[in-house]
Amino acid sequence: MRSYLIEGGHPLVGHVRIGGSKNASLAVLSAAMVIDGPCVIDNLPAISDIDILLQIFTDIGATVEYLAPGKVRLDARTINTHEALHSRVTELRGSYYLLGALLGRFGKVALRMPGGCDFGVRPIDLHLKGFQALGATTDVGRGIVTCSAEELTGGGVFLDTVSVGATVNIMLAAVKAKGKTVIDNAAREPHIVDVANFLNAMGADIRGAGTDVIRINGRPMLPGDQEYTVIPDQIEAGTYMILAPLTGGDITVDGVIPKHMEPLSAKLQEMGVTVEEGEDSIRVYLAEGDTLRATSYKTMPYPGFPTDLQPQATVLLCVAEGTGRMIENVWENRFQYVDALRMMGANIITSGRLAVVQGEAKLTGSRVTARDLRAGAAMVMAGLAGSGSTEVYDIDRIERGYEYFVEKLTKLGAVISRIESNDA
Repeated sequence: MRSYLIEGGHPLVGHVRIGGSKNASLAVLSAAMVIDGPCVIDNLPAISDIDILLQIFTDIGATVEYLAPGKVRLDARTINTHEALHSRVTELRGSYYLLGALLGRFGKVALRMPGGCDFGVRPIDLHLKGFQALGATTDVGRGIVTCSAEELTGGGVFLDTVSVGATVNIMLAAVKAKGKTVIDNAAREPHIVDVANFLNAMGADIRGAGTDVIRINGRPMLPGDQEYTVIPDQIEAGTYMILAPLTGGDITVDGVIPKHMEPLSAKLQEMGVTVEEGEDSIRVYLAEGDTLRATSYKTMPYPGFPTDLQPQATVLLCVAEGTGRMIENVWENRFQYVDALRMMGANIITSGRLAVVQGEAKLTGSRVTARDLRAGAAMVMAGLAGSGSTEVYDIDRIERGYEYFVEKLTKLGAVISRIESNDA
């Protein structure tokens, strides 16, 4: 079992370049599977989720050519099946975007139920409702989702709850459907906009991405033959931004879109942290004489505070002055990591979707497990902020979403190493 060994108590200082967005990359890559020509996608993060998805593409016959680190050429015209039933599909949640992509391409799809991090039930009923509105029949049985339509036709879809996954999947199915599709109460996350921009560059007609109403005029042919660069990862950037005040450091994240970081920047400033925005960079530090103050967080769909930064922000509340509150409004079971923080000295009480955090904790090293991707990052952060040594296990979950994590942290002054164990 691989692990990270961390020596805490070192301020992290310096610049860190942020990679491409994991969430946008999974969606944009899947969108390429509906295109009627080749395309080149750049700025992909060097993480295992991307590797798995590209292997799934190869499994179904798509042409995948690696041009450079983070850059691939894809051609979906060689896909030879509408079925994606390999066990690999269950390894990541993002594989469910193939539902919309293959349905849009072939008018039918069979997909093994996808996997991903375990922090709550993530049903696909909204996805299926959207497909049904476009004329598809759907079925879920024996762990396989099947959808088919003689002809996909545009329709109106109202999402009962805001869902990034459903918004993307409906876009992919509708982009070549006959007529006009309108998605109401659509998700507004930056990676929704990125997918729409990608598809439009390939010949689609999508309007309103970034608002709660998206209009799609179906086009029978999407020629592609263009190059597209994925947006930077707001969650990776946010993780490093939080690490600055957490460790008493001074970190500049480079290659970011400051607008995307505003939900976090506003909260850090509320806590007394200095946040200086550049054109494509953000410097974060706690100025001399300033105090890190507790505050209340509430996760919400964009442009609210992102649920994927909730565990990291909770660690920051542990060391802030005063009592903080974290309200998890997106998932019902995303405080599974709290017991590990308590072992490290945190004073946290949870009740349902609320965590009350008594600050000024003296965190100390421990042996902990990465329960999921973002909770795993939070364990690393707590280890870096605390005293003594911390060992974090199940780091494969972390490396699903953070490229060159050890290398980037080391460059900032962290004392962290990856341990390869022979234990079964």
